[in-house]
Amino acid sequence: MTNPSADSNAPDDQKPATDFATQVTPLLTDLLYPSESDEPIEVVDTYLKMAEPLTVSHIKDWLMLPPSVYVEEMPEADFWVPVTTIEAWFGDDEKAQAHQFQQLKETLEKLLTDRQVFRVGDTEIDVYLLGKPAEGPRVGLKTKVVET
Repeated sequence: MTNPSADSNAPDDQKPATDFATQVTPLLTDLLYPSESDEPIEVVDTYLKMAEPLTVSHIKDWLMLPPSVYVEEMPEADFWVPVTTIEAWFGDDEKAQAHQFQQLKETLEKLLTDRQVFRVGDTEIDVYLLGKPAEGPRVGLKTKVVET
């Protein structure tokens, strides 16, 4: 008798997303992305399978956004620098969080190629870091930053 798993009936193109979530979700525990409002980070999956880099139009289509919603791509480094840089004034908690973000970054670098970061909105901004797993549609992370 086999041991059925929760995703044993999932289509093949959804299993990589499940594998990604299984490997990344434990790294997100108690991890908040800092801005004017520290926000949790969650795993996100898409149906986007194209070989070429994603565009703002792809993101708007995927999220079903009206043309009036502002979307921009930003360098991946701009996503990581604020959370992986250890400042001289950091206490133990801040250092531990920076190390946790560094571990998350290294894991994403191993699991995903062609990573891209998109910001959606103006003041309360959804941030998506998406990349290609070994097979299947793009997956990644989503968080929110507040900028007033």
